[in-house]
Amino acid sequence: MPLAPGSRVGPYEVVAPLGAGGMGEVYRARDPRLGREVALKSLPAGMASDPDRLARLEREAKLLAALNHPNIAAIYGVEEEPGGARILVLELAAGETLGERLQRGPMPLEDIVAVARQIIAALEAAHERGIVHRDLKPDNVKVAPDGGVKVLDFGLAAAFGGIAGASDPGAMMSQSPTMSARMTAAGMLLGTAAYMSPEQARGKPVDKRADIWAFG
Repeated sequence: MPLAPGSRVGPYEVVAPLGAGGMGEVYRARDPRLGREVALKSLPAGMASDPDRLARLEREAKLLAALNHPNIAAIYGVEEEPGGARILVLELAAGETLGERLQRGPMPLEDIVAVARQIIAALEAAHERGIVHRDLKPDNVKVAPDGGVKVLDFGLAAAFGGIAGASDPGAMMSQSPTMSARMTAAGMLLGTAAYMSPEQARGKPVDKRADIWAFG
């Protein structure tokens, strides 16, 4: 559901849109109670009442709540709008995405190592809790001006041994490089093609090795 600048979601005042994709729309917002900015993530327009999309958004919230790591963007809560729409209240990660940084040219080796170590630390924390990201890519990694890294967007994440590939049904792909689904037919691929492991690309169940492939 689109959020207009100046509107409110619970106590949060929407400031501006940050980005949108097949899995959600993200906005910058201000929390006047604590004097800080946050990110609000809602379902794309027209999908706020889709029970399958709502279930995926709620699962993302629960997975993020199970993670507490300095290299993973935290969740602060979930707001429910009139009509049942849910909006995630997330940590607003500073800086640019790794994808944006790479577009500016090669990174110095010491920066590459520092960023890589922090991504690995985030993945290790998720894997230790039995969570696989399934959509790790440069655009889902934020790099702050001080070099700190935050891994974002666990919208496709799943617990090991359960939800992946062929067991994640769907019928429609968005125009985004991320292939998403309404979850109405079997065999839908979920993820970003260029970073998919062979197993994920074939629609097979995946585990933490899919994230290791995407990282590589």
